[in-house]
Amino acid sequence: MAESTNQSGAPFPLPRVTIKFCTQCKWMLRAAYFAQELLSTFSTALGEVALQPSTGGTFVVEIFHCPADPSNPGAGAGAQSRVLWDRKAEGGFPETKELKRRVRDVIEPGRDLGHVDRHNNGGPATRSAPSGEEASTPATATATTASSTSKAGGGTAASTATGTGEQKESKVVCEDCQ
Repeated sequence: MAESTNQSGAPFPLPRVTIKFCTQCKWMLRAAYFAQELLSTFSTALGEVALQPSTGGTFVVEIFHCPADPSNPGAGAGAQSRVLWDRKAEGGFPETKELKRRVRDVIEPGRDLGHVDRHNNGGPATRSAPSGEEASTPATATATTASSTSKAGGGTAASTATGTGEQKESKVVCEDCQ
């Protein structure tokens, strides 16, 4: 599918998913994980998955695609872009299942995603299983947040805690990461 959509004149294979992530927040591994999941699920249906380093607490997943609507005469004119996920607008990071659903809805709306679609309705079966995990998740999330905050600041959290504060002034820290 990627080869046929590349005839749109775009300088890259379509559909193309870009994951823009904040390097100061240390989100490269998270971005790479989402890229791996999308490539594993959609394989050659995706023309490209790109990681774009950024700053400012950015985590945006965007897709560039050729519209598949033959009734719209201007649809084949070029690639269109669509933001699939914006951390600031959505209030956090996507679940892998939700990101896969959003990509699927753009590139292959009729495709069945298997177990991802079966648990989409949020019925009692899906809520009873994670309840044990949800009890342990906040402690894990807090520990993860604390460790990533100290890593993102490059030691500024430790120097602030001890009261020295010299490293905080010498390091450039993403204000959205604090």
